[in-house]
Amino acid sequence: MQRIVSLLSSATEIACALGVESWLVGRSHECDFPASIRNLPQCSRPLINIVGNSREIDTRVKASARQGLSLYDVDGEMLRSLRPDVILTQTQCEVCAVSLKDVEAALCDMLNCQAQIVSLQPNSLSDFFRDIRLVATALQIPERGETLVGQLQGRFQAIQERVKSCLTKPTVACLEWLDPLMAAGNWVPELVEIAGGVNLFGTAGEHSPWMDWDELIEADPEIIIALPCGWDIEKATLELNSITQHPAWKSLRAVQSNSVFVTDGNQYFNRPGPRLVESAEILAEIFHPEVYSSQHTSTGWQRYRSA
Repeated sequence: MQRIVSLLSSATEIACALGVESWLVGRSHECDFPASIRNLPQCSRPLINIVGNSREIDTRVKASARQGLSLYDVDGEMLRSLRPDVILTQTQCEVCAVSLKDVEAALCDMLNCQAQIVSLQPNSLSDFFRDIRLVATALQIPERGETLVGQLQGRFQAIQERVKSCLTKPTVACLEWLDPLMAAGNWVPELVEIAGGVNLFGTAGEHSPWMDWDELIEADPEIIIALPCGWDIEKATLELNSITQHPAWKSLRAVQSNSVFVTDGNQYFNRPGPRLVESAEILAEIFHPEVYSSQHTSTGWQRYRSA
């Protein structure tokens, strides 16, 4: 049995899905699923105030980036005391979670630390499957990685087969941030396609792009989905209330047809872990209720109701 510290919420979920939850000895401040890992020692903390609205948080993040500052602090003393064999982190996004740079900084004075640092970089679904294999190989259980990848790929394929018979594919705008507007990139465009929709903004395998209102107005999507990074349904709904004050909001086709939805982006879409399958199911329930019953309503998504 190896001692694992996971500094990435999706990596924690991958480890648990591989059947090695009992090997985890430490976690990041963001790791909260499954609930049974929440009693593990916390090895990181945010260095900026994460309380506030979209605009306020965006301003703080950009100010830190301009100064070359990290957004997170890793507790080197805690890592030393936990004596990990493997540390799971990421290089995909320094805003989303603790990065490789943060971990290396915390370990630089730990001369006796022999921990293997496994850094994940999921930009697409194929990268996500690669990262599962990478974690499994580092933990010396490669066969479990292959099994898990096969299971998840099979579930994605089942979703595609189920919506194949649907006659229409709605045009969709997925919003990863609300003020300023940001479209969802990386693996989200692939999830939209799997669930039987037409993704309008963001490119599979590329970072999420900023966008402006003119782009949204011109595309005039049939469905708008809010999945702000790090926020649950309640917070996403509050933030969506603020952008509905834009003069063009009520003219959008999705708004007029009551086809605006809010999701728990924090638990599903923003985490490249095993629950990306549930994320695709959520989209399928929204796009094609004629073939998909609402299994994730209220927990994963709900129709937006303005305040």
